Amino acid sequence: MAPWDPLQAAIAGEVILPGTPAYESARKPAIARFHDVRPAAVVRCTAASDVAEALAFARRFGLPIAARSGGHCFAGRSSTDGVVIDVGPLRSVSMDGGVATVGAGARLGDVYDALAEQGRTIAAGCGPEVGIAGLTLGGGLGLLGRAHGLTSDQLLAAEVVLADGRVVVCDEQHDEELFWALRGAGGGSFGVVTSFDFRTLRVPAATSFHLVWPLADAAVVVDAWQDWAPVAPDRLAASVLVTAAAAADQPPVVHVFGAMVGGEEETAELLGELHARVRVDPASERRVHLPYRETKGYLAEHGPGDDGVAEPHPYSKSEYFRRPLPTGAIAALVRHVADGRVPGQARELDFSPWGGAYNRVPADATAFVHRDERFLLKHAVTVDAGASSAEREAARGWLARSWQLAHPWGTGRAYQNFPDPDLDDAGAAYYGTNHERLLRAKARYDPDEVFRLLG
Repeated sequence: MAPWDPLQAAIAGEVILPGTPAYESARKPAIARFHDVRPAAVVRCTAASDVAEALAFARRFGLPIAARSGGHCFAGRSSTDGVVIDVGPLRSVSMDGGVATVGAGARLGDVYDALAEQGRTIAAGCGPEVGIAGLTLGGGLGLLGRAHGLTSDQLLAAEVVLADGRVVVCDEQHDEELFWALRGAGGGSFGVVTSFDFRTLRVPAATSFHLVWPLADAAVVVDAWQDWAPVAPDRLAASVLVTAAAAADQPPVVHVFGAMVGGEEETAELLGELHARVRVDPASERRVHLPYRETKGYLAEHGPGDDGVAEPHPYSKSEYFRRPLPTGAIAALVRHVADGRVPGQARELDFSPWGGAYNRVPADATAFVHRDERFLLKHAVTVDAGASSAEREAARGWLARSWQLAHPWGTGRAYQNFPDPDLDDAGAAYYGTNHERLLRAKARYDPDEVFRLLG
C-alpha cells in the first residue's frame, strides 16, 4: 500500500483518502453513473507543483491516473481506482490587456462573472457548472461559436504539467506541437493543464429565443431548421431539440432554442424565415433581449425543461453531417423518439448548427478536425441511478437504433466532448486526418503512456 504521508507533506493541497470525512464527496464525479468508482486517493491540487508531485508519486507506485477539473465527463474519464488529480481548487480568473488567465478548475459561470466585470467574455457554452478545462481541450461550442469559433480557437497559451513532472507553458512559439494537440485532443492525454490564457471579446447584447411545437410538427421543424440555421448569419446560434421526458404521460415536443447577437427586431426577422419554412405556428414562442452575461444565465435557467430524471445516468452518441438529412430519415428519427416510450427513460435529439467561424479554420490548424460540417447531431438517453441493468441496456438499445437511423448520411466523425465508449474507431471518429500527427505528439510528450490513450 502506498505511503501517502510523504505526498501530503510535499504539497500545499490535500490528499483525501478512503475513510476520511471528505472522501465520499471528493471521489464522486458530477455524473451519478460513475459514482461506484473508488479512487485510492483524490489529490486536491492548489498549484502546478502539487500536480507534479502527485504524478511522480503515482508513477513511483504504479498507480493509474485520472485528471479532474470539476465539471463532468460523459465517459467517466475523470475517475479511476488509482489517483484522481483534482485541479478544481485552481479557479482564479484574471485579466491583463484583453487576455484572460483562467485556472483549470474554473467553471463557466465563474469565468463569465469575472470577465463581465471587465466588460469582456469568451466564446463558450451556457452551462454555468461546465468546467472550462474539459470544454476547451475538446473544442467547445456555444452561442458565439459561429461568429468567433470554438473555445479552443480563443486559446493563446496553456500551462501544462507533463508526465515527467516538467511544467511548460506552450503556445504558437513554445512547445507548439503540444499546443496544437491540446486544442481539440488535450483532455487527459498529453498532460495536466493547470491554467489557460484566452483571447477575450467585448460583451455584446443578445436576444434569446425559445420556440416550441408539438411532436406532430417535429419532422417539418427539423427539416426546415437544417436548411436555415447552418447557413444563417454567423451571429445566430439556433439549436433544435426533440425531447421526450422521463414521465411517459408527458408528450414529446420539439424546441428551437438559442440566441442571436443583436436586437429583437432583427432576431424576429430571422425567426420569421424559419416560420415561413415550417408554415405552422409554434405552440409557444419567447424572445428576451439582455446583456450577454444575463443572456447566458437566462438560457441556462429557461432552456428546454427538466427531463424528470433525479439522479441521471446519461448515455449519448454523436455524429457530424455535411449534407441535409432526407425527409424520410428525419421522420424515422422523430418517430423513434416516441415509439415504445418507457417510464423513467428520457430521450433527446440535439441538432447544433455548424458553419460560420467553426469552418473558417483549416482542419489541420489545430487538433480539432471538424471544420467542414453542416451540423452536429447528438442522440441522448438518460435513466435514473436506480434503474436496473435491463433498463439501462434497453436505454442503450434505443440510443444505438436512433444513431443508426441517421448514420447513413453522416460523416462517421463524432464530437470528442461527447465521448462514446462504443465507437469502433474512436481515433478516426474524433480526430480524422489529424490522428496520425496526434499519435506522434503523444509519443513525444507521453512516451510511457502515463495518461490515457487517444480516443
